[in-house]
Amino acid sequence: MTSPLLVQRNGAVAVLTINRPETRNDVTDAAFIDALETTCREIGADQEIAAVILTGAGSAFSSGGNIKAMAARSGMFAGDPADVREGYRRFVQRIPRCFYELDVPTIAAVNGPAIGAGCDLTLMCDIRIASEQAVFAESFVRVGLIPGDGGAWLLPRVLGLSRACEMIFTGDPVDARTALAWGLVSSVVAANELMPAALGVAGRIAQNPPRILRMAKRLVREGLTTRLETLLELSASYQALAHHTPEHEDRLRAILERKPPSGRPTE
Repeated sequence: MTSPLLVQRNGAVAVLTINRPETRNDVTDAAFIDALETTCREIGADQEIAAVILTGAGSAFSSGGNIKAMAARSGMFAGDPADVREGYRRFVQRIPRCFYELDVPTIAAVNGPAIGAGCDLTLMCDIRIASEQAVFAESFVRVGLIPGDGGAWLLPRVLGLSRACEMIFTGDPVDARTALAWGLVSSVVAANELMPAALGVAGRIAQNPPRILRMAKRLVREGLTTRLETLLELSASYQALAHHTPEHEDRLRAILERKPPSGRPTE
């Protein structure tokens, strides 16, 4: 059986590919969600991984929910309203939790359309790089639904309230250049340059100590929802830990001796 999620290790970078091109990489399949959850847990436990790239196989990044399953009221869409509510909790809502709890920096390499939950999946990543062929659509209202996977929390934090409401309330697609102008993505590149560009950013991130990166990401995450005073206290605690890591000592030594760092020790 073909894996719904391909995992490739490139040094300190893990590349994850949604491998369901026959359904344009829908993300509501239980096998995919299980694989993603397991992979995120394994990446979180591997202290050598410094960055993650997420992309899609074929022409789409992700079509989001499986429309045929919705129409058939099957899978996570089966049953009465109480069943469907529980289906969202037990299936697709595990995805934002996976990414929110993953302290490793993540990059979405958006190779094509990112629709509905597929759009929200890009928002779960820390950085988004788009192919010129990418299209983003928060299109739930167009099929008579609301964002059920956290999009109403994610999108305003990325775009601001006005742009987020425009995308959510109209369901209109946004092309790559517009996404760049709006700040939805960091850069737009030609299709054949997407993975080299994503690997380039991931490589620049991976030049830094993985454990320090994870603390920095957690601070950014906490800063979205907490008071300044609380974040300052957390920052002081993390910084005290960072000052006593071999990575910090190695980087200071390298600067003072004007030579490259000796490595990224984790012990």
